[in-house]
Amino acid sequence: MNKKTVAMIIAIVLVVILIGTVCYGYFMKMTNKIEHPIATITIEGYDEPIVVELYPEYALNTVKNFIALANNEFYNGLTIHRVEEYVIQGGDPNGDGTGGPTLSAINSSIVKDSDQDTEYSIVGEFKANGYTDNTLTHEKGVISMARTNYTSISSSLVQESYDSAGSQFFICMDYCPSFNGYYAAFGKVTSGWDTLDAISKVELKTEVDEETGEVTQTTTPAETITISSITVDTKGINYGMPETVEPFDYYSWYMSQMYNNSSSN
Repeated sequence: MNKKTVAMIIAIVLVVILIGTVCYGYFMKMTNKIEHPIATITIEGYDEPIVVELYPEYALNTVKNFIALANNEFYNGLTIHRVEEYVIQGGDPNGDGTGGPTLSAINSSIVKDSDQDTEYSIVGEFKANGYTDNTLTHEKGVISMARTNYTSISSSLVQESYDSAGSQFFICMDYCPSFNGYYAAFGKVTSGWDTLDAISKVELKTEVDEETGEVTQTTTPAETITISSITVDTKGINYGMPETVEPFDYYSWYMSQMYNNSSSN
């Protein structure tokens, strides 16, 4: 066997090895999928925790934010403040749907209530806001981020509405098609249905109109429903800190509108 033949055989063997290595790497990539982070929500007075599988591939920054808040114990002791037939909502530090987190809730280097501990929001990762990869639909069991609809104040405040999520989340108890593409869905319940179903059937507070005596049912539970804890098992992956934005300052916006109106008169 001459040297030319030997060289050709060696070259063929090397090519076969290279192709095999590439194919094996591709096969491993396709078959060894990264495990999703798992959130465990424990509700005071309910035996079965609510377990939620989080999906970074749909809304990565939203998942980062939820993990950071949960594993820094932000949610511990907060409440489920809104219960309707189609949705259960919680995660508000004010307990009434008006609050949000501050930077110390996700960054341990910032001292709580210091000058640096300002409120923050996150960009809404959903189709209407340019995040077309988030195709997760709001069916029963899907967890998604609540946000403020500032367009009820002014139709010009679309972007401010889209980027107003903070810490409040909701879990769908029915299919909610009107939410698709407009809210950042980021996971789905895998167990804990008995707890969710029980919460969805709790007694709600009522309000009485002093003038007419008309009784109206609210969406606020008659008895406080407390989140004992939320923890997230990241399966050994460090998701890092979420990217944040300054929240919309309604007061400054309102004052600027008042000033502009008075200047034009």
